[in-house]
Order: sequence, then structure tokens, then C-alpha cells
Amino acid sequence: MAGQVAVVGAALSDCGRVDSMTPFALHHQAAARALADAGLSHADVDGFGSTGLGVLAPVELAEYLGLRPTWVDSTSVGGSTWEVMLEHAVDAIRAGTAHTVLLVYGSTARADLKKRLRTANLSLSTRGPSQFEAPWGHTLIAKYAMTARRHMHEFGTTIEQFANIAVDTRYNASLNPDAMYRDPITVDDVSSAAMVATPFTKLHCCIRSDGGGAVVLTSAERAADLPRPAVRVLGTGTASNVTTMSEWTDFTVSPAAVSGKLAFERAGLTPADVDVCQFYDSFTSTVLLTFEALGFCGRGEGGAYLEGAAMRVGGRMPTNTDGGGLSACHPGMRGIFLLVEAVRQLRGEASGRQVPGARVACVNGTGGWFSSTSTVLLGVD
Repeated sequence: MAGQVAVVGAALSDCGRVDSMTPFALHHQAAARALADAGLSHADVDGFGSTGLGVLAPVELAEYLGLRPTWVDSTSVGGSTWEVMLEHAVDAIRAGTAHTVLLVYGSTARADLKKRLRTANLSLSTRGPSQFEAPWGHTLIAKYAMTARRHMHEFGTTIEQFANIAVDTRYNASLNPDAMYRDPITVDDVSSAAMVATPFTKLHCCIRSDGGGAVVLTSAERAADLPRPAVRVLGTGTASNVTTMSEWTDFTVSPAAVSGKLAFERAGLTPADVDVCQFYDSFTSTVLLTFEALGFCGRGEGGAYLEGAAMRVGGRMPTNTDGGGLSACHPGMRGIFLLVEAVRQLRGEASGRQVPGARVACVNGTGGWFSSTSTVLLGVD
């Protein structure tokens, strides 16, 4: 047990349509619930990770939460941020520079858009390397759509196979009373929805919601004295990619091929050992490329591998069991939600959507336009 780190608390704030709370309030709610879940208090926290809110992230948010941490992390790499922060927290706890780390996120992306306090992003940036693509209207959605189109061209993957991912994810959402969209959909529904960026219709794309989440980590030794079942961090891996499409060598290969290899090697596991997956699903192509990159199937085989309701609870490889970003919630950066759902599955607490006997979970966060990935393997004894 020496040197091992565990997730001892995990919780969500109110999610979905939350018009009456600020992002700060969502952070507070998620953090308070996660600490209560762990049987800990604010006084136990000496490490804190968050980003994207406040002028001096995470100092301003820590102040709001009543924390005075001696270890902080404000890494910001998009959707994989929380998996990267978890890796940093594990290293800090093992090194003794932090003992109990709280990672938290909250956003009112949907409510702000409805109130016209913000607009939908058209590109990652108009500065730095990406400035050379932005003038041509090369939106973030269009880039993901091009990964799908290239996969279809090279391997014969069909748009219906991509649509299967949305259908299976919605099925899982139907089992989650907290999911934002629960009505069943079919492949025809996905194909006939409004076009966003060819070949993607609206139902190939993640939803926009409000919400937040938090996890608490500490040493396995300390976790043994806490009330909740400890979920051990078995292995992690991170990979940075690029933001400009012109610099990506192959549109059909996710950098998860690098982060996943590191995580599985460090854990001493293979994809065959995994019982449940929580993968970033900003778009259907994100999921398919992740499965291939992590080695659950061969390159170009993702479309066939995910046929036959494979991702559903009860399927061959249950994935995004809460309904994912395609149906449950996606308030901007979804990585923290992947960790919370993985913990719930491994604890046997995912009522109505529980994967029986789940002992090992694979979590993979993806930063915007595959600019980064981070893979985390979690397990219980």
C-alpha cells in the first residue's frame, strides 16, 4: 500500500439546466459534496487544483471556498485538464508535498449562453499558431468532423457507425435520472438531425449544459481510515499534441495512443483487464479514435468494434455509463465528470446503470481538437 494514492471522495454539483447559481456556487457545491463523501473537512485539504475561473486561478477560487492550500495546480489543457491534474496530484502525494488534494470544476456555460453573456466559440484561438487557421472559419467542430471524414475515407467507416456511438450513449443516459437528455434515439434520428459540420449532425455533437464536479485524493494509508471505499489510482499517462490541423501528422490517430500506452504500462494492465470506460465524447469521432488509440481494437477497426450496442450498460465494453457529454452533461470541460462516474461505478454506487462486478475503469480525457490527452486507470480491491 505504501506509495499508493486513492480517490476517496467524488461528487457532482447540480447539473443540467441551472439558471439560479453562479460558477463559484457550483464549485462550492461540488467541493462540499465531495469532501462530505470522503468524510473530510476543509481543514484536511492542503492541495487544490482548479482552472478557468477567477482572475488568479486557482487562488481566487480557493479563497471563495475558504481554503489556504500549500500546493496548487491551475493546469489548463481543455477537456483533459482534470485527468492531468489527477496525475500531478498523485505525484505530489507520493512525494509528500501534499497530503489531501481537492480537484474541482464548475461552469454555467449553458445559462450564460442563454443570457447572452457569452457566445459559442468558433475556434480555439486567434493568436499564436492557430491564428493562421482561424480566418478561414476552421471551427473546432469542423476539425473534429474532418477526423471523421478522414477515417471514413481511409478505413471505410460509415457515418452510421459513428451514429451508433450517440445511440448507445443516449441509451445509458436513459438509465440516469440526472441526465439532461433521456429520450431514446435511433441511427436514423442521428442522421436526420440538423447538419452542423459535415458529416456531423447535431446529435453527433456534445450538448451544452451547466454543472460541476469534484474529487478528493489522498494516500492509500490514510484512505484506509476513511468511511468510503478507496478507489486506487493504478496508472496514469499524459500526451500533448498540437492545436493547428496542418501540424497533425495523421488525423485518424489520437494522442491517446501515447498517453494510453504510458498508463497501461505503469499500471501493469492491458485493455482486456478493463471493465468500464469513461471517455471524453465531445463528438462521436472522439470516442471512436480513443478506442483505437488505447488498443481496445486495431486502427481502422473502431466502427465495427462499436457495433452491436457495445457501449451500453450490459454491452461488451460499457462506456460513458452516465450518458456522457453527448446526452448527460457537458458544461465546457467534462474531464471531472469522467472521474466521478468511474468512481461511482467502481464503488458499486451507479444505481440503475451499474456495471456488475466492475473492478477496473479506464478514463481518458481529451483536450480541444485532440491537443492533449490524459489516461487514468482506476481500480478497487
